[in-house]
Amino acid sequence: MPKPRSPKLESPTSRRKLPVRKKPYQVRLAPGIALAYRRNAGPGTWSVRCSDGFGGEWLKKIGLADDLEPAAPPHVLSYWQAQEAARKLARRQPGEAVDESRPLTVAEALDAYEKDLKTRGASKYNAGRVRLHLSGVLLSKPIALLDANELKRWRDSLIGTLAPASVNRTIKAPHAALEIAADHDPRITNGRAWKVGLATLPDAAQARNIVLNDEAVIRLVSAAHERDCRFGLFIHTLAETGARPSQAARLLVADLDPVALKLAMPKSAKGGSHNRAARKAQRFPVPISAALAKRLAQEPGGRAPDELLLMRSDGQSWGENPSMNYRRDFAAIVAACGLDSKTTLYSLRHSSIVRCLLAGIPARVVCARHDTGLASLERNYSKFIAEHADQYARQGLLQPAAPAADNVIPLAGR
Repeated sequence: MPKPRSPKLESPTSRRKLPVRKKPYQVRLAPGIALAYRRNAGPGTWSVRCSDGFGGEWLKKIGLADDLEPAAPPHVLSYWQAQEAARKLARRQPGEAVDESRPLTVAEALDAYEKDLKTRGASKYNAGRVRLHLSGVLLSKPIALLDANELKRWRDSLIGTLAPASVNRTIKAPHAALEIAADHDPRITNGRAWKVGLATLPDAAQARNIVLNDEAVIRLVSAAHERDCRFGLFIHTLAETGARPSQAARLLVADLDPVALKLAMPKSAKGGSHNRAARKAQRFPVPISAALAKRLAQEPGGRAPDELLLMRSDGQSWGENPSMNYRRDFAAIVAACGLDSKTTLYSLRHSSIVRCLLAGIPARVVCARHDTGLASLERNYSKFIAEHADQYARQGLLQPAAPAADNVIPLAGR
């Protein structure tokens, strides 16, 4: 393949004839990639200029030019050597061996973060979803060239498109990905860029949970059973246990105790140990009704104890991200029941938690049953905690003695 020619840059002699200037001389190597040469009073320098095709670009120095001394890669490069270095720095070709000297881009950091999540047994959903919001400029930019202002501009561009709480959830993935990249590459020293630029929005956590009364929950469960028996069983289980869909999707046949009327619910990966896989393997007991226990006992058929308890009608699992498989069906039964269109499957969890609180169950017990923390419970359900605590608070009120009657008329002769 012929290489781009540039008579004024190809030899040290022709480069020394160029005027010294700050603006570099350039030669186009490929679409979006250019080799730049800056003529200095001493030896010149080679840099790669890379554009993403959307108006954004970055410039990175790759070495000295062989103006005053023989080429000695990787520090002193000839014109042809600088071309090869520029291409490798700008992009990896398919099938090309990984060049550890090449600076990692934001897109590659996200790829590495997804692999790290998979290794730790965590969901890759958020790491993948953030790509829908990141611009091509940021995705193609080397991490070492990021600055706080551009990251802050990107974060602020999400405001208005997403709710503040969703903005904070979205920026967590690139923040974590950049942290991991910096931990593994000592050349990345600009950690302040994402600590400042991707700072979370204040006061973003506002509880907007839709809580359903018992009658509405029962209608949803009935509608789900009418739509599809296995979908109905999934919804019924969530309505009674208040579990997250991702937890119920991991229930095994062995987790059902139809005699004790209990499920050994898998824990979520939230909080706790950094080893998410170990945490997800833990179980905690959740009581269920006799009716649900009977239906669940009939479900497995000939499945082994270590196989999944809840399956879809096509025989597949609900998956790592169950919402991809139930979202349309649940929206349909919400509409059929005449409920608020913003009602989600998590409304069953919110309703279960509130039902327990209003029944006078201690908050710590509610947390244990729903695999959540007291801080989260207070933040999201403080209104209902105050309501169910009212009857207990009244027991501590001051009870003054009844005032003496001052309108007693003595009887005659007394």
